[in-house]
Amino acid sequence: MADCKKVSNLNTIDLSSPDITSSVSSLKQACMDSGFFYITNHGISEDFMDQVFNESKKFFDLPLEQKMKLLRNEKHRGYTPVLDETLDPQHQLHGDHKEGFYMGIELPEDDPDSQREFYGPNLWPGSDILPGWRQTMEKYHRQALKVVKKTARLIALALDVDANFFDQPEMLGKPIATLRLLHYGPQVSDPVKGIYGAGAHTDYGLITLLATDGVPGLQICKDKDATPRVWEYVEPLKGAFVVNLGDMLERWSNGIFRSMLHRVLGNGQERYSIPFFVEPSHDCVVECLPTCQSKLNPSKFPPIRCEKYLLQRYQDTHADLSTYKP
Repeated sequence: MADCKKVSNLNTIDLSSPDITSSVSSLKQACMDSGFFYITNHGISEDFMDQVFNESKKFFDLPLEQKMKLLRNEKHRGYTPVLDETLDPQHQLHGDHKEGFYMGIELPEDDPDSQREFYGPNLWPGSDILPGWRQTMEKYHRQALKVVKKTARLIALALDVDANFFDQPEMLGKPIATLRLLHYGPQVSDPVKGIYGAGAHTDYGLITLLATDGVPGLQICKDKDATPRVWEYVEPLKGAFVVNLGDMLERWSNGIFRSMLHRVLGNGQERYSIPFFVEPSHDCVVECLPTCQSKLNPSKFPPIRCEKYLLQRYQDTHADLSTYKP
């Protein structure tokens, strides 16, 4: 695996631009080239983002014993310890050198959808331990979902379907929207030794909205079949989110839009990031769009139900819950 200091040149999409045609064209090129792009003027203030990162740090500063009381449950909510995920088992010596915390859309236990794998109540640190923490995270979750829906409208237009395509009830009308706080310790990554902040992987769902604290570490590989692989850094852009496409969007687009391989390398600095993973409803069937197939370019992927696909991916990358002893 080759490593380098090359920096990727990503397109920037201004969500406030009145020139929709230009925005869609720029986004479409980014989706075909790398599946990664920046978005600016998204409507979430820098002051509020600073608050969200400060609250994230407060959680990770808690003693491990307290964090383990909120250990990730079968609904994929709660705390994930260091080495919980192994995103690239072929090349990783151990799991990822990061810890995290999962949050989804809050649903009460008696809601019918709470019987499903990715729906239900969240786990929250007590207000006596982190006052106002839950309220900050729930507010950010709501605002981030609005940004994703704005971005999805441009993606729909880039796919030559109606702008409201992803707003349908079975898609983003009732999404699986997972906010994840991440903390990378001062571990220095060494690809030769199989040590990574986060191993090479593609994201599972529709799109991911990523906020970072300005510390570099994210890399993308535009050709996963190259030998050796060439990695490019994605530089943090102040005031912007990084957006990347997931596997489901690649399936919808018949491979025209790309779900790009990416990883995180630690450089000795602590690093905080907040990815927001958005997938359609659990019953949504992901299949090739008519606008993305033809006799000369038939569908490359069979239809698959969202929940089934996600369950398999989580099982492949996460440690067994039974191995933890809080």
